[in-house]
Amino acid sequence: MYLVTVLGNLLIILAVSCDSHLHIPMYFFLSNLSLADIGFTSTTVPKLIVDILTHTRVISYVGCLTQMSFFAVFGCMDDMLLTVMAYDQFVAICHPLLYPVIMNPHHSGFLVVLSFLFSLLDSQLHNLIVLQFTYFKDEVISNFFCNPAQLLNLDCSDNFSSNILKYITGMLFGFFPILGIFLSYYKIVYSILRIPSPGGKFKAFSTCGFHLSVVFLFYGTSIGVYFGSAVSQSPTNCLVASVIYTLVTPMLNPFIYSLRNRDIKRSLSRLHSRKF
Repeated sequence: MYLVTVLGNLLIILAVSCDSHLHIPMYFFLSNLSLADIGFTSTTVPKLIVDILTHTRVISYVGCLTQMSFFAVFGCMDDMLLTVMAYDQFVAICHPLLYPVIMNPHHSGFLVVLSFLFSLLDSQLHNLIVLQFTYFKDEVISNFFCNPAQLLNLDCSDNFSSNILKYITGMLFGFFPILGIFLSYYKIVYSILRIPSPGGKFKAFSTCGFHLSVVFLFYGTSIGVYFGSAVSQSPTNCLVASVIYTLVTPMLNPFIYSLRNRDIKRSLSRLHSRKF
């Protein structure tokens, strides 16, 4: 599954970078999402594979914090890019004549850089919160990686304050991106329903459906793990949800965005014919 995730996302990046027909904001954001997915799954799965092969379940304190930092960066980057892609579709459907002006290359690059800066801020906030705790030794985490939500629960001195900090961070980097996505799609659905032709409505809904399926799968499981760890003590449910949003969702993204996308399939066929 890890090899399929990495190779599938690398294939999308290769197709977008090598085909001039795909040098538009939609595929620029998609290639950055694929890059973030590779980094996101690479922060947890290689360590898991090594642990399985060496029959060990130990990670150092510094290694745990490092894994959590990169996990927060790439996870938040996924959040931000999904929100930016929803905004891109909103402009394309609701303001098609202004689309080349609004989503110009400079604006698109600025949105990606801004997403990365927000992701760095999210990672540093988690680090600052965890570093306030005492030095942990021989602690057990009911997961296969250093999940930020479960690390915050290790603070037994003042669990209420750690939960408050967790909710504030989750609201800033989880709730507001979701709110932006829902607002964008509210406007999109309203505009689609005004399209007179059934074919146009079907094409618009099918384009948005791919993105929404990724959004629900990623956000539903990740928010459940992040906020649910404070109220639920079921390690099995947490593990299943963690596997879905750290490994299954990044693996499905290349299939969701490429198998039903004619532009991506044409680009891959051109690359294949050029190779031979």
